[in-house]
Amino acid sequence: MNPKLDLLHPYPFERLKALMAGIVPPAHLSPIALSIGEPKHQSPAFVKQALVDSIDQIAVYPTTKGGTALRHAIAQWCTMRFKLPEGSVDAEHNVLPVTGTREALFAFTQAMVNSESKVPLQGSQAPLQSPLIVSPNPFYQIYEGAALLAGAELHFLDCTLDNQFIPDLSTVPAEVWERCQLLQICTPGNPTGAVMSIEQLQQAIKLADQYDFIIASDECYSEVYLDEQSPPPGILEACAAMGRTDYSRCVAFHSLSKRSNLPGLRSGFVAGDASLLGDFLRYRTYHGCAMSMTTQAASTAAWNDETHVIDNRRQYREKFAAVTEILSDVLRFPEPQASFYLWPETPIDDTEFAAGLFAQQNVTLLPGRYLSRDTEQGNPGKGRVRMALVAETDVCIEAALRIKHYVQGLAV
Repeated sequence: MNPKLDLLHPYPFERLKALMAGIVPPAHLSPIALSIGEPKHQSPAFVKQALVDSIDQIAVYPTTKGGTALRHAIAQWCTMRFKLPEGSVDAEHNVLPVTGTREALFAFTQAMVNSESKVPLQGSQAPLQSPLIVSPNPFYQIYEGAALLAGAELHFLDCTLDNQFIPDLSTVPAEVWERCQLLQICTPGNPTGAVMSIEQLQQAIKLADQYDFIIASDECYSEVYLDEQSPPPGILEACAAMGRTDYSRCVAFHSLSKRSNLPGLRSGFVAGDASLLGDFLRYRTYHGCAMSMTTQAASTAAWNDETHVIDNRRQYREKFAAVTEILSDVLRFPEPQASFYLWPETPIDDTEFAAGLFAQQNVTLLPGRYLSRDTEQGNPGKGRVRMALVAETDVCIEAALRIKHYVQGLAV
């Protein structure tokens, strides 16, 4: 058995299940789950039809690299969405389809981290130190599990109200960057909805050049944003703005799960540095995770259409407006620029808040501490909960009303 498996922490939803064990919520209130980020909007009908029309392709072995039509659709979408120079994203070399960003983020870490490359912390006689992965805190739990199983250690950057929930790269000591092999960023952030600016992304790129590490930019929430005129920038866009059209050291991860309400399709892509993707393709050939031809057909259709994505954002804007109006006078939370989460402060301990809400109102939220790790400054998720506004608008409104009633009861 791989001994590194013992390093893995319980997944947040395992901890949530344990927290709720033995609690019997009111039977007269229908359950509302705002704990998991699973989109509940309708999947596009034309994508379903593409699956039906290509069903005979299940008899065909797919290639790891993916078909030409899908890779061209992805390259075209990247170029349009992030205002990249025409031809700079080559469908042959700068794009790889993946079976969801969760799988790809994990696999990319395994392929990129050199666990045998160790450096002394101070001086040539000091004990050798494992490579580092620098990660935001709170974070998507795959970052941590992938790092530990790749033989790396983690250096967490707390994302708090003080830094607008953006990891402050300027606070990282040189000795950390010298050990860093991979910087993991998430923009828009999960669970905060915070968006890194072009300048902040470029700061990361310059540090990667200086200290020779790779940037993995998780951008799976990039198409769920509240201001239709202000789409979040991405790492490839930041590269292009610097005249860096080889996208050296940079790889972006995108998904159809949130953009197109297709979480069960397990379809996304990675794009960026051709040399890194060449090595990643070699890894994936043995990893055995090629996307089926039917999924490729459906994915091609989805990446070629923006109308359904615009309507998706409209629905989220309606929900955020309605829920914010209900909760703003009882809870404090930052107004997210993107994603479908609220990240409110809790008037009591976050685990007690989540357990009490479930017990009284049959609404589940995820305690913030479950998404974070303790650092010298404490746990940046403690005292907050993640609220995923993924259900239909009327359900989210009902949940908000129940949460408000619960909070008002705490003050009595």
